[in-house]
Amino acid sequence: MTTVLIADDQPLQRFGSRMLLESQDDMTVVGEAANGSEAVRMAAELHPDVVLMDIRMPGLDGIEATRRITAAGDRTRILIVTTFDLDEYAYAGLRAGASGFLVKDAQPEELLAGIRAVATGDAVVAPSLTRRLLDAYVHHLPADPTAQDGTSEDARLASLTDREREILTVIGQGWTNTEIATRLHLAESTVKTHVGRILAKTGSRDRIQAVILAYDTKLVQPS
Repeated sequence: MTTVLIADDQPLQRFGSRMLLESQDDMTVVGEAANGSEAVRMAAELHPDVVLMDIRMPGLDGIEATRRITAAGDRTRILIVTTFDLDEYAYAGLRAGASGFLVKDAQPEELLAGIRAVATGDAVVAPSLTRRLLDAYVHHLPADPTAQDGTSEDARLASLTDREREILTVIGQGWTNTEIATRLHLAESTVKTHVGRILAKTGSRDRIQAVILAYDTKLVQPS
């Protein structure tokens, strides 16, 4: 059973999401938060598998709430819910530790699939879309405070083998596991093993965080 916390300042949005989620045999809503502060508090108390996180909420916004929840080191994963004209906030949310994002006019089955994907550790955003998003906004957002100044090797890359560094680079370029396997002449199971090791060694929560890392460490340059 996947447990979900809904964080949104609009009661009707929360009600609709709850009705949809509780119609599923494998999901249950453990709470509703009307702002970011409530979301942080309830996530700490309830330890949900997934938080559906709105971005624009009164007081503490969804981006800062995401940052605080993921910084706590719990297993809770964040699925950002945004609109088409707020992609820059979606990027900031991903950098804050979210595992993906959807738009508010997504189809119900897309939302359900997104929750299930995030709950199992997958990223919701397609790799190619992630790259386009990063390319569009990487110049307009504050630099990652953990990134190096460019004069020395980033510590997060130090433990990677040459092959793992190569795979991290192409992950940042938007390649899927199947594309990596085909182009680098590897078995897809081998690619999955490499990706898992990259995530573990770099402390990346999921594939999206690995893409962001590839940008932060200059393995991939914005196009």
